[in-house]
Amino acid sequence: MLRQFLASLIFALTASVALHAQAIPAAERLAVVQVGAGLNIVRPDYNAGTIFGYSIYGDFDFTPHIGIEGDVHIGNVITPGDVGESSFLLGPRYVFHHGRFHPYAKLLLGVGIFTFEPVYYYSKSSSSTHKMYAFGGGVDVTVKRRLNVRAFDLEYQRWPGFTANGLTPLAMTVGAAYRF
Repeated sequence: MLRQFLASLIFALTASVALHAQAIPAAERLAVVQVGAGLNIVRPDYNAGTIFGYSIYGDFDFTPHIGIEGDVHIGNVITPGDVGESSFLLGPRYVFHHGRFHPYAKLLLGVGIFTFEPVYYYSKSSSSTHKMYAFGGGVDVTVKRRLNVRAFDLEYQRWPGFTANGLTPLAMTVGAAYRF
């Protein structure tokens, strides 16, 4: 009986040590940063036509779902109506994760530069800067560990100080980003 008691005591003491042997994760990613570029397509409501340009963007996600995004849209590469619309935006974003797909929503604030290119080469172009905001969202797709493809990013921009009624272009971006 004494042998059974001692065996049970030794088993209980060693089992409690083994239960505490589970490892705590040694490293955990605190933030995710990605920087990318893409093709920018703008549908202005100033005149008919589609403006083509390029976009540079960066994301800094503090948590798995909450982060900030900065966008630079240069919309003056192909301008059918001799009108260019560029914007510089920054704001919060919320990311959902579903496997390789990462849909997100964002609210951005910044400035927009409206440029009117004259028809004649000897005339000067004119530009004006306006405060603006944008509501948007899109989907990033993880292709490789460090490569995300921005399948689409759509922004509804509002330039309230532009003339009496403001300006409300739609901007779409497709591109790719490197993830750090």
